[in-house]
Amino acid sequence: MTLDELQRTAADHLLLHFSKQRLDDLLVLERGEGPYVFDTRGRRYVDALSSLFCAQLGYSYGAEMGAVVTEQLTRLPFNTNWATAHPPAIELAERLTGLAPPGLTRAFFTNGGSEAVEAAWKLVREHYLAIGQPRRTKAIARDIAYHGVTLGALAFTGVARFKDDFGQPPIDVTHVSNTNAFRAPDGADPAAFCARLLAEVEAAVVAAGPDEVALIIAEPVQNAGGCLTPPPGYWRGLREIADRYGILLLADEVITGCGRLGEWFGSAREGVTPDLVTLAKGITAAYLPMGAVLATDRVVQPLDGRVFRHGITFGGHPASAAVALRTIDIVARDGVLENVRALEPYLRDRLGELLDLPIVGDVRGAGFFWAIELVKDDANGRFDQAERDALLRGYLPGRLLEAGLIARADDRGDAVLQIAPPLISDHAVLDEIVGGLRDVLTDAGKRFAAA
Repeated sequence: MTLDELQRTAADHLLLHFSKQRLDDLLVLERGEGPYVFDTRGRRYVDALSSLFCAQLGYSYGAEMGAVVTEQLTRLPFNTNWATAHPPAIELAERLTGLAPPGLTRAFFTNGGSEAVEAAWKLVREHYLAIGQPRRTKAIARDIAYHGVTLGALAFTGVARFKDDFGQPPIDVTHVSNTNAFRAPDGADPAAFCARLLAEVEAAVVAAGPDEVALIIAEPVQNAGGCLTPPPGYWRGLREIADRYGILLLADEVITGCGRLGEWFGSAREGVTPDLVTLAKGITAAYLPMGAVLATDRVVQPLDGRVFRHGITFGGHPASAAVALRTIDIVARDGVLENVRALEPYLRDRLGELLDLPIVGDVRGAGFFWAIELVKDDANGRFDQAERDALLRGYLPGRLLEAGLIARADDRGDAVLQIAPPLISDHAVLDEIVGGLRDVLTDAGKRFAAA
């Protein structure tokens, strides 16, 4: 098909995810190479978002991954994990738990992140039923945090406009403040900021009923709101609160896991072992769909002799598991984590240079996961909704593509631009990204910062 035919057919038949259903000049990508993708016109873009935080290895491992898939589909194209198992899933469970923080020893496979969050919740409920605490049916999550949009996961998500029109959430969740220091009155004092946040978490537990709260769920670096990093001691504090009240702690690592922060698990940077971890996206470097829940023996042991009343037909698909195993091999073989660790300070410093632009109020993140908060007039000036619509939905998407960049303009009440480059990116690619961002944001500042 020609581009016009593809765009017309998409408008007539393809329901897009989180998008208006008829986009002017829909971007249609047809191939990738390294950290770059190419549209049907042949134009090249730096994929500065790793598609959606998941193309960890970029786009040049297709032949190797294809050979893995072909071998597996020839040997055993499909089998479930419903009272049976197959070698790739068994080996992957062993490999992932071996890479995880100590104590996370069991793995349950899903097809993606929302499924992983919902599977984790059901595992939590089964745990408390098994130990005779059936009243623990509530959870604590954070404001603006995104944990998925299927109806169960949506209960944990803290974005009202994603939720309010879809009925009463099936899980009773209290949302507490997130870790956005830029907008916090005490954000310049990390110790005071951390103490206040943890006091709010504990107060939420007490208000909900300490013997009724089952779970605290958080991302090591929160995606929604723009790469919100925790203050020092925050995760140790969450662990202490969870332990004091007999609550399980879940690290949602759908984005921060699998190398995004320079470690297989972002929670490892905090020196804390959660009771459960959810993974997806980068687990296969996006070469096939897959997600996972990892859990400690403490969570799973009470279920011995009982049925875990949850299952997903394609969870742990043999081909996906084989690709995940090869992803682990490639990350080790090609020094991918070492690349992120080595270049994180460079990327941080290069992005920090953008603070000299009037429209840039804050730069924050970790590893290869960064956000730029955009401001009006001064460091604390907020764009109103109409201005954010014009900037984030009207101007930036097209201007970024003109600059040869795929990045994410996001709106959770503040204007944020996010990047998450493929983990194989080198100095030159990072320079290309930052240079493109400077051009785009310089132009945006002239149009919007003092509007």
